[in-house]
Amino acid sequence: MRLTYLATYPVKSCYRVEAGSAEVEPWGLAGDRRWLVVDGDAKLVTQRDTPALGRIRPEPRDGGLTLRAPGAPDLWVPSPRGATTDVRHFSRSIAATPAGEAADRWISGVIGRPVSLVWLDDPTRRPVEPGYSEPGDRVSFADGFPLLLANAASLDAVNDWLVEGGDEPVGMTRFRPNVVVGGAPAWAEDTWIGRRVVIGDVSFRVPKACSRCVLTTIDPETGEKGRQPLRVLGERRRFPEGLLFGVNLIPDHEGKIAVGDEVIVAKRTRRGG
Repeated sequence: MRLTYLATYPVKSCYRVEAGSAEVEPWGLAGDRRWLVVDGDAKLVTQRDTPALGRIRPEPRDGGLTLRAPGAPDLWVPSPRGATTDVRHFSRSIAATPAGEAADRWISGVIGRPVSLVWLDDPTRRPVEPGYSEPGDRVSFADGFPLLLANAASLDAVNDWLVEGGDEPVGMTRFRPNVVVGGAPAWAEDTWIGRRVVIGDVSFRVPKACSRCVLTTIDPETGEKGRQPLRVLGERRRFPEGLLFGVNLIPDHEGKIAVGDEVIVAKRTRRGG
């Protein structure tokens, strides 16, 4: 097996940044989901309710972030310093630093609703879900775990089902993975839960599978919303844990991974360890 694809999402729920290599930090890939868009009540905003976020193409640069979107001038946002404010990330309150009025106006104009941008200046603040982690595990603004791994052959299986049903195939970017593995059989990742996956020289625990949501029905290139692939996952991949595609990862240590790295499934671990 080999690593065939690698991506980060600097601003949660905005467009991806693909790369040939990335540094692995305790809370995820370097630069992944350290920025968050929130509404007037300081609650996170995602493409689940605001698909227009996908128009924003962030690019980490010079200690900050360049924001780009069709029809809008580029805006460079420095990583902010100063007082933090509490924001609501699903059910948890997390302290983050406001990016400032210029960034707020720019994003609000692009997506058509008043919002603010915040920066997770200290990514050690947020623990990983209890029961699936060790005490020191941390995560940025990702949904629940530091990385998401997907299997290319599993996407092929999903697309076969879609074509059989008269629907168009979908790309892997619908599932917003950080890393994609090639060379494994379809759904092999189901057997990796509770084990370790080694990518290059970096070891990761596989605590649980990933339950998918309506975000997979939004085309990341056009912003158009449909019914697939969530409907076919409901028919073919429904489990007590949800509609499953991909698995979550927690790094054992820091390091660097790159497209082309060998991927090895290693020993079984304890639940949460």
